[in-house]
Amino acid sequence: MNKPLVDPFQRRITYLRLSVIDRCDLRCTYCMPERQQFLPKSEVLTLEELHALALGFIARGVRKIRLTGGEPLVRRDMLQLVQALGRQVGTGLDELTMTTNGTQLANCADDLRAAGVERINVSLDTLDRQTFARLARRDMLPQVLEGLAAAKAAGLKVKLNTVALKGVNEPEMADLIAWAHGQGFEITLIEVMPLGEVEEDRVDHYLPLTQVRGALEQRWTLEEDAHRSGGPARYVRVAETGGRLGFITPLTNNFCDGCNRVRVTATGQLFACLGGREQVDLRAALRSDSPEEALQAALDEAMRIKPARHHFAIDRRGAEPALARHMSMTGG
Repeated sequence: MNKPLVDPFQRRITYLRLSVIDRCDLRCTYCMPERQQFLPKSEVLTLEELHALALGFIARGVRKIRLTGGEPLVRRDMLQLVQALGRQVGTGLDELTMTTNGTQLANCADDLRAAGVERINVSLDTLDRQTFARLARRDMLPQVLEGLAAAKAAGLKVKLNTVALKGVNEPEMADLIAWAHGQGFEITLIEVMPLGEVEEDRVDHYLPLTQVRGALEQRWTLEEDAHRSGGPARYVRVAETGGRLGFITPLTNNFCDGCNRVRVTATGQLFACLGGREQVDLRAALRSDSPEEALQAALDEAMRIKPARHHFAIDRRGAEPALARHMSMTGG
C-alpha cells in the first residue's frame, strides 16, 4: 500500500484539481488578458500522462478529482480521459467532477454523464448578455444557457460559480441566486483573487462577500448549512428559495487550515497552494526513466513543501498581483 498524502500540518490531501489544458474560448477580464499567450502543445501533458498522473494520486489516497482548464471541454480528447477516470469511480475514486464555462456543454453533457461524471461546476457571473460579453470579451451567454439546460436534462447536478465583482454584477447578485435556485442549481459566490496581470485594477472590482451576505440578509433568511463539498466553500440555505448558497472567501475569511487539495497544471506542475510559489515538476517525473518511482518521490516532495496558508490581499491600487501566473494556468 502506498502511504497517504499528508502535509507538514497533518492535513490529508484527498482532492486533486487537474488542469487538462490552459486554453479557453473566453477571455474573462479578471482571469486573463485579451491577448493571452497559450502554451505550445508539446508542453502540455498527453492523455496518457494525465491518466497515469491521476492513477498515481489515487494510489496515494486522493478520492476526488476535478478536471479543470482553461476550459477543459475545448480539449479534443477530453472525453477519453473522462471515460478512463470514470472507471475509477466507486473503486479508487469517490467522485469525478469538472469545472467548465459551459460554452461546450450542449454537445457533451450526455456523454459526461454516461462516463461517470455526476456533478459539474459552471462559471457564470451574470445573466445579462451585454454584461457577459463585456466580462468574457465574447458574446456567448446563449451558448452557456443552452449548455446548462443540456446538463440539467442529462441529469448532471449543477453548481454555478459566480465571482462577485463590485460595480459589475453586484446589483444582480440576488436575482442570479434566485434564478439558479429556480433551476434546481446550487450557486457559490467567490471573491476575486489577485492572480496574474490583467488590464483592470482588481481594487476597482473587489467585493468582500461579508458585504454581499449583509445585503442578501436584508432580503432573505439565510440559515447555516453544514454541507461540505470537499472544497473551501461554506454554505447557507436560503429559506425563501429553498436553495443552497455557498461562499468562498480567500480574502475576508481565510480557510486554509482545512486545506485538503493540490493543483496540477496542464504542463504537470504541481502547486501545493493556489496562492504560493511552491511547486514540483510532475511532468519531468512522468517522462523520466523510472516514471512510477519518480512520481511517488515528487508527491512526497510536494507534501514536504506545502505551506500553511496563502497570503492573498487586495488592499491598494496599483499593487502587483500575489502571483504572476493566471488562474487559467493553475487550473481554477
